[in-house]
Amino acid sequence: IILTIHTRTYTNADIISTVEFNHTGELLATGDKGGRVVIFQREPESKTEPFSQGEYNVYSTFQSHEPEFDYLKSLEIEEKINKIRWLPQQNAAHFLLSTNDKTIKLWKVSERDKRPEGYNLKDEEGRIKDISTVTSLQVPVLKPMDLMVEVSPRRVFANAHTYHVNSISVNSDYETYMSADDLRINLWHLDITDRSFNIVDIKPANMEDLTEVITAAEFHPHHCNLFVYSSSKGTLRLCDMREAALCDKHSKLFEEPEDPSARSFFSEIISSVSDVKFSHSGRYLLTRDYLTAKVWDLNMESKPLETYQVHDYLRSKLCSLYENDCIFDKFECAWNGSDSVIMTGAYNNFFRMFDRNTKRDVTLEASRESSKPRAVLKPRRVCAAGGKRRKDDISVDSLDFTKKILHTAWHPTENIIAIAATNNLYIFQDKLNSEMH
Repeated sequence: IILTIHTRTYTNADIISTVEFNHTGELLATGDKGGRVVIFQREPESKTEPFSQGEYNVYSTFQSHEPEFDYLKSLEIEEKINKIRWLPQQNAAHFLLSTNDKTIKLWKVSERDKRPEGYNLKDEEGRIKDISTVTSLQVPVLKPMDLMVEVSPRRVFANAHTYHVNSISVNSDYETYMSADDLRINLWHLDITDRSFNIVDIKPANMEDLTEVITAAEFHPHHCNLFVYSSSKGTLRLCDMREAALCDKHSKLFEEPEDPSARSFFSEIISSVSDVKFSHSGRYLLTRDYLTAKVWDLNMESKPLETYQVHDYLRSKLCSLYENDCIFDKFECAWNGSDSVIMTGAYNNFFRMFDRNTKRDVTLEASRESSKPRAVLKPRRVCAAGGKRRKDDISVDSLDFTKKILHTAWHPTENIIAIAATNNLYIFQDKLNSEMH
């Protein structure tokens, strides 16, 4: 059922470009093309309104990145937020990393509900007093005030990427994180901004020999020495930082052998991996390419454990999708808290869920037309061209390819999901969960 819908004015800057729950699921951060980060906080359960539990309301909004200009390369660096990653909470404050194409920033988000009063050397407006007028000493006191959420930049990690940053991932040691661009992956310490270690470099000596780029990278959730990165050729490489300082030689290569009979002009484009996520257990990898979502077992490199068709009815449309550039869209994927269900987006504001145990799948739609708060979502079905149409089926020819769900997130422990549909953020909760509250 629908919990919350947050809509922004519709300009290019308002298009949501990333969505991320924090480790408890109490906070949800979104980044947009205008360089802003909006943090939503989950409302506590109210005794008078039992159904208000779970609704997310705006907690804080701040400008994370501004447009910049690289004078050496005569290039504009846009402010769009590519990724947000929360750090595990250590004290009352929250910390998050946000990145645009070039610069990563560490932000502190804290609350203040008291203010100091009664300074000896400052007046009430903060101006320094003339010392000769101070005739007595008083002890400053803390007075209550309206709750204020303060967001302050703590670190700026810049000048380490020649190409566009596509991923950031916090390590399980909570001291380091990595950032990946098209050809390199760098390892940073959260306290050190002026240097990083290059741990993967796939840039060839001659750029004409370039055959693949890095598309996504993520640390293992429990082993701080392991990380995975995906490529535009559809491969996954698991690397172990204990083996060598530069992890150009992978420990494991996950690749599905290509079926020669199914090869076409589009094969390489649609096999490019747009997202990779470790399961919470650390045993599996979830990847998304243009038409499918795949689950890989870390112990089996030869082929995926499971393959799910996200929108196979588009296979006959690849030519027109190539012409309108939709074939290059980068869809993300997400695990639920118990690793039993996976979720990913599609076109026409549809998103797909696959249950790994029952093998059932469902297509749902995030749209204002079909959604009022607390309404129950109806499953949708797309009918392939020339196929038999049932009532309420949608023809593949009538799909709107400008409405696409690229960014999704799943609450770490509950069945609550966040879906970014252009400039709208939808938050859904499963019906059983909401009835229990």
